[in-house]
Amino acid sequence: MFTQWALPAYDGVKRVEGGIALKRLRQIVTKAVVAKGKKRTEDRVTLCPTNKPTSILGCWVINHTCSAKKVGKFVEVSGKFDVNVWYAYSNHSKTAVFSETVHYKDKVKLHFRDGEVSVGDDVRVRVIQEPNCMEAVISPCGTKFEIVVEREIVVEVMGEMTICISVHPLDFEEEWSFNDESSSSSSSSSSSSSSSSEGRYVLESSSFPDERPR
Repeated sequence: MFTQWALPAYDGVKRVEGGIALKRLRQIVTKAVVAKGKKRTEDRVTLCPTNKPTSILGCWVINHTCSAKKVGKFVEVSGKFDVNVWYAYSNHSKTAVFSETVHYKDKVKLHFRDGEVSVGDDVRVRVIQEPNCMEAVISPCGTKFEIVVEREIVVEVMGEMTICISVHPLDFEEEWSFNDESSSSSSSSSSSSSSSSEGRYVLESSSFPDERPR
């Protein structure tokens, strides 16, 4: 006996696991952060003041600026800041402020989230810790300052990536849950005494001649 098997109708839409129609998927090419790097640095800076210092009264770091560029698998951060040292000299009889601009270069290794991809030169740098003086002492020779400066930065590399989204017809709209509202108005005139119910009007009892008061 011959048995005929019924095949499911083919609607022209390729389907994948989970029932998602491939014809409703779209790919969007956009820019996103594809690699990051972070580095904390402590530098020992040596400064040579004009006068032989007797003691250090204060030290602060200001005017920090930096820029970044991608070099291979690393990001090179170039920056500078000003170091100001307030010190006493001439056996604590006089004071002065010595200022010097310090330049630096940090090499930050990149870590890729989805493996190494082709990226451009769009690099951003964020300063987590501005250069800050941790220690300021007079060198053993007695003529220089030794300043320890800490700083911390994060670099981000932008690259192109593809994201996949599901699209719907233009007439698609989610269901709205709302209740119908009705409004009514009234006035002080005689017409306000008439009311409506389901589209039928009811007249006042005084409008019937048989029921007029005697």
